[in-house]
Amino acid sequence: MPIRTRFTIWRPLVTAAVVTLTALFLTPAAAHAAHPRQSRPVYSYAHAIRESVWVDTGLDEDGDGRHDRVAADIVRPAEPARRHRKVPVIMDASPYYSCCGRGNESQLKTYDAHGHVVQMPLFYDNYFVPRGYAFVGVDLAGTNRSDGCVDVGGRSDIRSAKAVVDWLNGRADAYSSRTGGTRVRAGWTNGRTGMIGKSWDGTIANGVAATGVKGLRTIVPISAISSWYDYYFAQGAPLYDGGPDELAGYVERDTARAHCAAVQRKLADGSPRSGDWTPLWTERDYVEDAAKVRASVFVVHGMQDLNVRTKHFGQWWDALAKHGVERKIWLSQTGHVDPFDYRRGAWVDTLHRWFDHELLGYDNGIDREPTADVERHPDQWVTSRAWPAPGTRATTLHPAKGAQAGVGTLGLRPARGTETFTDDPRLSETDWAAHLGTSTPEKAGFLTAPLTHELRLSGSSKVTVTATPTTTSAHLSAVLVDLGPDTIRDYADPAEGITTLTGRTCWGASTAGDSACFKETRAKTARVGHTVFSRGWADLGHHASLGKGGPLTPGKAYTITLDLAATDHVVPKGHRLALIVAGTDKDLIDPPSTRPTLTVALSGTSARLPLVGGAPAFARATAGSTAAEPGPDASRGVRAPRPSGHVPQ
Repeated sequence: MPIRTRFTIWRPLVTAAVVTLTALFLTPAAAHAAHPRQSRPVYSYAHAIRESVWVDTGLDEDGDGRHDRVAADIVRPAEPARRHRKVPVIMDASPYYSCCGRGNESQLKTYDAHGHVVQMPLFYDNYFVPRGYAFVGVDLAGTNRSDGCVDVGGRSDIRSAKAVVDWLNGRADAYSSRTGGTRVRAGWTNGRTGMIGKSWDGTIANGVAATGVKGLRTIVPISAISSWYDYYFAQGAPLYDGGPDELAGYVERDTARAHCAAVQRKLADGSPRSGDWTPLWTERDYVEDAAKVRASVFVVHGMQDLNVRTKHFGQWWDALAKHGVERKIWLSQTGHVDPFDYRRGAWVDTLHRWFDHELLGYDNGIDREPTADVERHPDQWVTSRAWPAPGTRATTLHPAKGAQAGVGTLGLRPARGTETFTDDPRLSETDWAAHLGTSTPEKAGFLTAPLTHELRLSGSSKVTVTATPTTTSAHLSAVLVDLGPDTIRDYADPAEGITTLTGRTCWGASTAGDSACFKETRAKTARVGHTVFSRGWADLGHHASLGKGGPLTPGKAYTITLDLAATDHVVPKGHRLALIVAGTDKDLIDPPSTRPTLTVALSGTSARLPLVGGAPAFARATAGSTAAEPGPDASRGVRAPRPSGHVPQ
């Protein structure tokens, strides 16, 4: 099964030499005193303490009659132990340390003959341990060297990491071996912990933060899930043909599978392909527990991520905002890609200052900087003091009929009439967008005239559709399109917007078994005539409730509101904003059991969009312009492929 991983770092090779020379001339205490706004690489990485402990989770998921223990591999400075200083912890809890690897080079943990970790994947230990942090890599229950079973974001997954945070703060027991062994205490740490990770790893960070555990000071979720239902379904419409039981079997260690069959059956039974919301999904919905979050949250996500879709960060961000959680956000043009691979130097510097502020308490000003960094064009970034952008207003736009069937307009005034389309599972959003100015049977499109001023959307959209089906089942898609030429990151490429190069550069200190040198990358771009920048899907049979869908009555009208993915996008002057309403979005949702024709009532259909400047900005951007057919470039877009393997890595 192909794996989707992208994780590298950048720094000139001279960094390693600078680190060594600095360490020769400054003691740790003197360095911190001389540079109170930034931690310095003055601790020895080569002589760092490397140890492993097994933390008692208090659960017995594998049914062997004893509590499951999860393995935590630790790399920490030796010097603070001698000087009686305590250090904070950066932690990445992952199911991928032995089965699949982490980062752009799929690195695995490696061990010496005594079972001590030699290579810790990624750069965190290489970079931060010399700066006075400990790094802890936790094997989720049921993976690598941990007991228990994988339950895909449920109690076992979250307790795997939460138990380690508790141990770091003196509230849980850990031992020197997986069975038996002596009790081990974490007397070397002050308990202040920051969790980081991409995809499933970042998802665990979200879930642990949602428990409100004390000692967890910050999390940095990268392309992370906030609700597992929304990973597998979009309002009842299935996104993948597998389920969490298959995912658990993919990452579990071989010896765990025989003991975890009951857990996998529970996962399968609790996630029916009907798309109904069940108690299994409630347990894995971290958004509902946002009020418990004590940690600050630094969100990172690709706006064209079609693996962990951007609805995840949008709903998580909004929920955290309601409870006053300190937040920061980076949004790139990539797909499911780590920031090391698209903005490496700025990323490492920002992450360094973030952890210094949150875990060491340094007043370095990062909390007073703009909240949001957004990639507007490949390698071109802008900032906003808040996100969504200041001045954003939810603005209702209405579709209206045009001169051709299925080619209408989009404006502020409500309209009447109908449009009709027939679901064609062979076609995708790329096909629809390429023929926006043409009457085709599989979609209804609604376009503004070419804009006289740019229009910015910042946040999450909703599209309400009133439709009458001809059959007993129907799926709906709603997509927003920027119709006009542009150069964007090629998110549909297998590398999702980057190219990996052969040269290596280094960031941090190395040992013979753990190099701080990683392959460089650059942006992979595509010239397009249109850009789909937000999407949403739903099963019309779930119009009344996510809890229970049902068959439709042919000839009866139903109304449903689709949640579209969060984004931050500028439609430039001269381009047009378009809304498409259609059926199955090929490769992104599965088709319904029938092939319906749907009649859309325009009076009951609208789009509520997060426009900067609100309705007045839309009126200004569309004033004095007249409709025109899309130019020849409109046919060129990027076709978003179904994520290979359906693994949130």
